[in-house]
Amino acid sequence: MFALPALYRRSRSNFLDTISIVKRRFAVRPARYPHIPWAIWLLAWLLLAAAAFLSLDSAAGRLRDEWPRGFVHFTDFFTQFGLGGWYLIPAALCLVVANLTDWRRLSRRSRMMIYNWTCFAFMVLCAVGLSGIAVNVLKYAIGRARPLYFDSYGVLSLHPFAMDARFAGFPSGHATTMGAVFGVLLLLFPRRWYIALAVTACIASTRVFVGAHYPSDTVAGFGLGLATAILSGLAFARLGFIFRRPASTRPVPKHTFRLGWSAGPKVSVPAGRGDQQLSADRP
Repeated sequence: MFALPALYRRSRSNFLDTISIVKRRFAVRPARYPHIPWAIWLLAWLLLAAAAFLSLDSAAGRLRDEWPRGFVHFTDFFTQFGLGGWYLIPAALCLVVANLTDWRRLSRRSRMMIYNWTCFAFMVLCAVGLSGIAVNVLKYAIGRARPLYFDSYGVLSLHPFAMDARFAGFPSGHATTMGAVFGVLLLLFPRRWYIALAVTACIASTRVFVGAHYPSDTVAGFGLGLATAILSGLAFARLGFIFRRPASTRPVPKHTFRLGWSAGPKVSVPAGRGDQQLSADRP
Protein backbone atom coordinates (compact mmCIF):
# COMPACT_ATOMS: atom_id res chain seq x y z
CA MET A 1 0.00 0.00 0.00
CA PHE A 2 2.81 2.41 0.88
CA ALA A 3 4.45 1.76 -2.51
CA LEU A 4 1.41 2.84 -4.51
CA PRO A 5 1.90 6.62 -4.13
CA ALA A 6 5.56 6.31 -5.14
CA LEU A 7 4.61 4.09 -8.09
CA TYR A 8 2.02 6.63 -9.19
CA ARG A 9 4.51 9.50 -8.96
CA ARG A 10 7.06 7.54 -10.97
CA SER A 11 4.49 6.66 -13.64
CA ARG A 12 3.29 10.24 -13.88
CA SER A 13 6.85 11.59 -14.03
CA ASN A 14 7.85 9.16 -16.79
CA PHE A 15 4.74 9.99 -18.79
CA LEU A 16 5.20 13.75 -18.48
CA ASP A 17 8.89 13.43 -19.40
CA THR A 18 7.91 11.53 -22.55
CA ILE A 19 5.36 14.13 -23.59
CA SER A 20 7.88 16.89 -22.96
CA ILE A 21 10.54 15.17 -25.09
CA VAL A 22 8.12 14.58 -27.96
CA LYS A 23 6.87 18.17 -27.91
CA ARG A 24 10.37 19.62 -27.74
CA ARG A 25 11.69 17.51 -30.59
CA PHE A 26 8.75 18.24 -32.85
CA ALA A 27 9.27 21.93 -32.14
CA VAL A 28 13.01 22.07 -32.85
CA ARG A 29 13.27 19.50 -35.65
CA PRO A 30 11.91 20.67 -39.01
CA ALA A 31 9.67 18.38 -41.03
CA ARG A 32 12.39 17.10 -43.35
CA TYR A 33 11.35 13.81 -44.86
CA PRO A 34 12.86 11.70 -47.66
CA HIS A 35 11.38 11.84 -51.12
CA ILE A 36 8.86 9.04 -51.40
CA PRO A 37 6.80 8.83 -54.62
CA TRP A 38 3.49 8.57 -52.79
CA ALA A 39 1.44 9.26 -55.93
CA ILE A 40 3.07 6.37 -57.78
CA TRP A 41 2.64 3.98 -54.87
CA LEU A 42 -0.98 5.08 -54.41
CA LEU A 43 -1.70 4.52 -58.09
CA ALA A 44 -0.04 1.09 -58.00
CA TRP A 45 -2.07 0.17 -54.90
CA LEU A 46 -5.35 1.25 -56.51
CA LEU A 47 -4.56 -0.53 -59.77
CA LEU A 48 -3.66 -3.75 -57.94
CA ALA A 49 -6.89 -3.61 -55.92
CA ALA A 50 -8.87 -2.89 -59.09
CA ALA A 51 -7.19 -5.80 -60.90
CA ALA A 52 -8.04 -8.13 -58.02
CA PHE A 53 -11.63 -6.89 -58.08
CA LEU A 54 -12.04 -7.40 -61.82
CA SER A 55 -10.26 -10.73 -62.15
CA LEU A 56 -10.52 -12.55 -58.81
CA ASP A 57 -13.42 -11.34 -56.67
CA SER A 58 -16.22 -13.06 -58.56
CA ALA A 59 -14.30 -16.34 -58.64
CA ALA A 60 -13.62 -16.08 -54.91
CA GLY A 61 -17.33 -15.54 -54.27
CA ARG A 62 -18.28 -18.63 -56.26
CA LEU A 63 -15.56 -20.81 -54.70
CA ARG A 64 -16.10 -19.78 -51.09
CA ASP A 65 -17.68 -23.18 -50.20
CA GLU A 66 -15.64 -25.27 -52.64
CA TRP A 67 -12.24 -25.26 -50.93
CA PRO A 68 -11.14 -28.61 -49.38
CA ARG A 69 -12.23 -28.83 -45.75
CA GLY A 70 -8.71 -29.58 -44.49
CA PHE A 71 -7.32 -26.56 -46.32
CA VAL A 72 -10.03 -24.32 -44.85
CA HIS A 73 -9.22 -25.53 -41.32
CA PHE A 74 -5.55 -24.87 -42.01
CA THR A 75 -6.19 -21.31 -43.17
CA ASP A 76 -8.71 -20.75 -40.38
CA PHE A 77 -5.95 -21.45 -37.85
CA PHE A 78 -3.42 -19.09 -39.42
CA THR A 79 -5.95 -16.32 -40.07
CA GLN A 80 -6.11 -15.75 -36.31
CA PHE A 81 -2.61 -14.27 -36.43
CA GLY A 82 -4.08 -11.36 -38.36
CA LEU A 83 -5.94 -10.17 -35.28
CA GLY A 84 -4.58 -6.90 -33.96
CA GLY A 85 -4.59 -8.12 -30.37
CA TRP A 86 -1.56 -10.32 -30.99
CA TYR A 87 0.48 -7.16 -31.55
CA LEU A 88 -1.35 -4.41 -29.66
CA ILE A 89 -1.62 -6.17 -26.29
CA PRO A 90 2.11 -7.07 -25.92
CA ALA A 91 3.06 -3.60 -27.15
CA ALA A 92 0.74 -1.93 -24.63
CA LEU A 93 2.03 -4.13 -21.79
CA CYS A 94 5.61 -3.26 -22.73
CA LEU A 95 4.78 0.44 -22.52
CA VAL A 96 3.10 -0.03 -19.14
CA VAL A 97 6.18 -1.80 -17.78
CA ALA A 98 8.45 0.93 -19.13
CA ASN A 99 6.20 3.58 -17.63
CA LEU A 100 6.46 1.98 -14.18
CA THR A 101 10.22 1.36 -14.37
CA ASP A 102 12.64 3.38 -12.27
CA TRP A 103 15.09 4.18 -15.06
CA ARG A 104 17.62 5.79 -12.72
CA ARG A 105 18.35 2.47 -11.00
CA LEU A 106 19.23 0.68 -14.24
CA SER A 107 22.66 0.25 -15.72
CA ARG A 108 23.38 2.04 -18.99
CA ARG A 109 23.14 -1.23 -20.92
CA SER A 110 19.81 -2.20 -19.36
CA ARG A 111 18.49 1.29 -19.88
CA MET A 112 19.35 1.18 -23.59
CA MET A 113 17.72 -2.24 -23.95
CA ILE A 114 14.47 -1.13 -22.30
CA TYR A 115 14.57 2.11 -24.26
CA ASN A 116 14.82 0.23 -27.56
CA TRP A 117 12.03 -2.18 -26.64
CA THR A 118 9.85 0.73 -25.54
CA CYS A 119 10.37 2.57 -28.83
CA PHE A 120 9.69 -0.65 -30.75
CA ALA A 121 6.48 -1.27 -28.81
CA PHE A 122 5.37 2.31 -29.35
CA MET A 123 5.93 2.01 -33.08
CA VAL A 124 3.98 -1.25 -33.27
CA LEU A 125 1.18 0.38 -31.28
CA CYS A 126 1.11 3.34 -33.68
CA ALA A 127 1.32 1.32 -36.90
CA VAL A 128 -1.16 -1.40 -35.97
CA GLY A 129 -3.41 0.75 -33.80
CA LEU A 130 -3.79 3.74 -36.13
CA SER A 131 -4.31 1.54 -39.20
CA GLY A 132 -6.85 -0.49 -37.20
CA ILE A 133 -8.84 2.63 -36.39
CA ALA A 134 -8.72 3.78 -40.02
CA VAL A 135 -9.81 0.43 -41.45
CA ASN A 136 -12.75 0.12 -39.08
CA VAL A 137 -13.98 3.59 -40.03
CA LEU A 138 -13.59 2.80 -43.74
CA LYS A 139 -15.15 -0.65 -43.74
CA TYR A 140 -18.34 0.50 -42.02
CA ALA A 141 -18.48 3.70 -44.05
CA ILE A 142 -18.21 1.73 -47.32
CA GLY A 143 -20.36 -1.21 -46.21
CA ARG A 144 -19.34 -3.83 -48.77
CA ALA A 145 -21.04 -7.21 -48.35
CA ARG A 146 -18.75 -10.13 -47.52
CA PRO A 147 -18.26 -13.19 -49.80
CA LEU A 148 -20.34 -15.29 -47.41
CA TYR A 149 -23.34 -13.44 -48.83
CA PHE A 150 -22.22 -13.57 -52.46
CA ASP A 151 -25.39 -15.40 -53.60
CA SER A 152 -27.65 -12.79 -52.03
CA TYR A 153 -25.77 -9.57 -52.70
CA GLY A 154 -23.21 -10.26 -55.43
CA VAL A 155 -19.64 -9.08 -55.64
CA LEU A 156 -20.27 -5.37 -55.22
CA SER A 157 -23.11 -4.56 -52.86
CA LEU A 158 -22.57 -1.44 -50.77
CA HIS A 159 -24.49 -0.57 -47.61
CA PRO A 160 -22.78 2.52 -46.16
CA PHE A 161 -23.02 2.92 -42.39
CA ALA A 162 -25.21 -0.17 -42.00
CA MET A 163 -23.12 -0.93 -38.88
CA ASP A 164 -23.55 -4.63 -39.58
CA ALA A 165 -20.61 -7.06 -39.70
CA ARG A 166 -22.08 -8.61 -42.86
CA PHE A 167 -21.41 -5.32 -44.62
CA ALA A 168 -17.89 -4.64 -43.37
CA GLY A 169 -15.85 -6.32 -46.07
CA PHE A 170 -13.74 -3.55 -47.58
CA PRO A 171 -10.92 -3.20 -46.60
CA SER A 172 -9.94 -6.31 -44.63
CA GLY A 173 -8.98 -5.60 -41.03
CA HIS A 174 -6.77 -8.68 -40.73
CA ALA A 175 -4.95 -7.77 -43.96
CA THR A 176 -4.49 -4.21 -42.68
CA THR A 177 -2.84 -5.55 -39.53
CA MET A 178 -0.55 -7.74 -41.62
CA GLY A 179 0.35 -4.80 -43.83
CA ALA A 180 1.28 -2.76 -40.76
CA VAL A 181 3.37 -5.63 -39.37
CA PHE A 182 5.13 -5.98 -42.72
CA GLY A 183 5.82 -2.23 -42.78
CA VAL A 184 7.41 -2.31 -39.32
CA LEU A 185 9.58 -5.30 -40.25
CA LEU A 186 10.48 -3.73 -43.58
CA LEU A 187 11.81 -0.61 -41.86
CA LEU A 188 13.64 -2.41 -39.07
CA PHE A 189 15.00 -5.40 -41.00
CA PRO A 190 15.15 -4.30 -44.65
CA ARG A 191 17.50 -7.10 -45.69
CA ARG A 192 14.88 -9.72 -44.86
CA TRP A 193 11.92 -7.92 -46.42
CA TYR A 194 11.03 -10.81 -48.73
CA ILE A 195 10.60 -13.21 -45.79
CA ALA A 196 8.40 -10.72 -43.95
CA LEU A 197 6.35 -10.09 -47.11
CA ALA A 198 5.84 -13.81 -47.78
CA VAL A 199 4.66 -14.54 -44.23
CA THR A 200 2.40 -11.50 -43.81
CA ALA A 201 0.91 -11.78 -47.31
CA CYS A 202 0.10 -15.46 -46.77
CA ILE A 203 -1.66 -14.69 -43.48
CA ALA A 204 -3.58 -11.85 -45.14
CA SER A 205 -4.66 -14.13 -48.00
CA THR A 206 -6.25 -16.61 -45.58
CA ARG A 207 -9.17 -14.17 -45.27
CA VAL A 208 -10.15 -15.12 -48.81
CA PHE A 209 -10.13 -18.87 -48.18
CA VAL A 210 -12.23 -18.67 -45.01
CA GLY A 211 -14.83 -16.68 -46.94
CA ALA A 212 -14.51 -13.48 -44.92
CA HIS A 213 -13.13 -11.19 -47.65
CA TYR A 214 -12.63 -10.83 -51.38
CA PRO A 215 -9.08 -10.60 -52.78
CA SER A 216 -9.49 -6.87 -53.41
CA ASP A 217 -10.41 -6.40 -49.74
CA THR A 218 -7.11 -7.94 -48.67
CA VAL A 219 -5.05 -5.99 -51.20
CA ALA A 220 -6.62 -2.71 -50.08
CA GLY A 221 -6.18 -3.52 -46.40
CA PHE A 222 -2.57 -4.63 -46.78
CA GLY A 223 -1.66 -1.41 -48.56
CA LEU A 224 -3.41 0.69 -45.93
CA GLY A 225 -1.49 -0.98 -43.11
CA LEU A 226 1.82 -0.68 -44.94
CA ALA A 227 1.30 3.03 -45.61
CA THR A 228 0.45 3.66 -41.95
CA ALA A 229 3.61 1.88 -40.81
CA ILE A 230 5.78 3.91 -43.19
CA LEU A 231 4.22 7.17 -41.99
CA SER A 232 4.78 6.11 -38.38
CA GLY A 233 8.42 5.37 -39.20
CA LEU A 234 8.86 8.83 -40.72
CA ALA A 235 7.42 10.45 -37.59
CA PHE A 236 9.72 8.37 -35.37
CA ALA A 237 12.72 9.34 -37.51
CA ARG A 238 11.90 13.00 -37.05
CA LEU A 239 11.80 12.44 -33.29
CA GLY A 240 15.03 10.45 -33.32
CA PHE A 241 13.35 7.32 -31.94
CA ILE A 242 14.71 4.09 -33.47
CA PHE A 243 15.66 5.78 -36.76
CA ARG A 244 18.20 8.36 -37.86
CA ARG A 245 16.97 11.49 -39.55
CA PRO A 246 16.01 10.23 -43.02
CA ALA A 247 18.34 11.21 -45.82
CA SER A 248 17.37 8.55 -48.35
CA THR A 249 14.07 7.05 -49.45
CA ARG A 250 13.25 5.50 -46.07
CA PRO A 251 14.06 5.83 -42.37
CA VAL A 252 17.23 3.95 -41.41
CA PRO A 253 17.55 2.29 -37.96
CA LYS A 254 20.20 3.68 -35.65
CA HIS A 255 23.28 1.60 -34.90
CA THR A 256 22.25 1.62 -31.25
CA PHE A 257 18.87 0.05 -31.96
CA ARG A 258 19.11 -3.57 -30.85
CA LEU A 259 16.42 -5.78 -29.33
CA GLY A 260 18.90 -8.42 -28.14
CA TRP A 261 21.86 -8.47 -25.82
CA SER A 262 24.37 -9.24 -28.55
CA ALA A 263 27.30 -6.88 -28.60
CA GLY A 264 27.17 -4.44 -31.48
CA PRO A 265 29.55 -1.87 -32.82
CA LYS A 266 30.86 0.36 -30.10
CA VAL A 267 29.78 3.96 -30.23
CA SER A 268 32.11 6.56 -28.82
CA VAL A 269 30.22 8.67 -26.27
CA PRO A 270 31.87 11.45 -24.29
CA ALA A 271 32.07 10.76 -20.56
CA GLY A 272 28.87 11.63 -18.77
CA ARG A 273 26.91 12.14 -21.96
CA GLY A 274 25.54 8.59 -22.36
CA ASP A 275 23.44 8.57 -19.20
CA GLN A 276 22.28 12.11 -19.87
CA GLN A 277 21.20 11.24 -23.39
CA LEU A 278 19.32 8.10 -22.32
CA SER A 279 17.59 10.04 -19.59
CA ALA A 280 16.53 12.71 -22.06
CA ASP A 281 15.36 10.12 -24.58
CA ARG A 282 13.37 8.08 -22.08
CA PRO A 283 10.06 7.20 -23.79
